[in-house]
Amino acid sequence: MPRSRNPQPEGESDVLPDDEPCYIISIAARLVGVHQQTLRYYERAGLVEPRRTVGNIRMYSNNDLARIRHAQRLIDELGVNLAGVDVILRMRQQFEILQAELATVRRELDRLRATRLPAPYAGRDEV
Repeated sequence: MPRSRNPQPEGESDVLPDDEPCYIISIAARLVGVHQQTLRYYERAGLVEPRRTVGNIRMYSNNDLARIRHAQRLIDELGVNLAGVDVILRMRQQFEILQAELATVRRELDRLRATRLPAPYAGRDEV
């Protein structure tokens, strides 16, 4: 049986997290179908914030690429300008944060409802 060159501990996979920067600008541009200069422009406009290496090289994550693709759809299909794209993307991000907070509150509410104590005895003591 052939051995793997990079054995992974059980339960771990080769898949990187979506927020892990793994693409340099030339690869990222090719993956989303735009010119490298367009990615630099989007960065200056604040639509995407790629991480930087120690050598100041831009590194894009899968989340960055998804954000760029969404921006491209808004621009190409709906005719939204960059300022509008920025507003829409920020609202979408805020909406996702609020959804996560709501899910946390609902889980806590369900937990509290499951551990509710019985109501105290409402009758009077007979003398």
